[in-house]
Amino acid sequence: IRLPGRRDEFRELADAFDAMLARLEAQIAEQQRFAANASHELRTPLAITQTLLDVARNDPNRDSGELVDRLHAVNTRAISLTEALLLLSRADRQSFTREQVDLSLIAEEATETLLPLAGKRGVTIETSGDATTPTVGSRALLLQVTTNLVDNAIVHNLREQGAVWVTTSAHSNCVVLTVENTGEKLTPQLVATLAEPLQRGTERIRTDHAGVGLGLAIVKSITQAHDGTLTLTPRAAGGLCVTVQLPAAPPHTD
Repeated sequence: IRLPGRRDEFRELADAFDAMLARLEAQIAEQQRFAANASHELRTPLAITQTLLDVARNDPNRDSGELVDRLHAVNTRAISLTEALLLLSRADRQSFTREQVDLSLIAEEATETLLPLAGKRGVTIETSGDATTPTVGSRALLLQVTTNLVDNAIVHNLREQGAVWVTTSAHSNCVVLTVENTGEKLTPQLVATLAEPLQRGTERIRTDHAGVGLGLAIVKSITQAHDGTLTLTPRAAGGLCVTVQLPAAPPHTD
């Protein structure tokens, strides 16, 4: 509308309407961009599968064991991507049951689960924080948040003697999960894009564990669905610091 003239009730109403339209336009553009990126990502494993099958058809003497292994790897990635998209969609709709959850226990579970991966990559993990950090939400989704963050911190780390620090803390009105890792120095511009769906920091990818480009996007979506905030900050010495802040659970009343 961009109504000109003095600022009165009509001008304020027009400005509010313009702001609403701008938000709608941005949301629609984001959905279109996400749909286009998702289609591209899903098309890639299908195209690879088609190529492998065409090669096998034209060369019947080719080792079938190698073909099966490669098809299995491509299919596994396609399944992982599909499951990640479904999880992201469910978190956006906030269609989950809420219960009281201790974030520190979830952090311990996620860390223990990923210790073998950390050991394989020569990364040490240190956990610390308050004994109890109660919040309200979906235990499964918050476990997914923590697992994604710790996995991301392990994978995108130094090639030798890397470290990950997982910390939980409780405050009067919120609980906080912080995951830091050593790694290459990151620019603020790159860090600002890491939580966008299907966006990856290309220089941070390891070819043996590239993921599906939805790890931090899922973290962001689940965090927002729990009325929380996600903050990504490059560490001065290299690596990333990720902070998830969630509302504290209300105190029990008898």
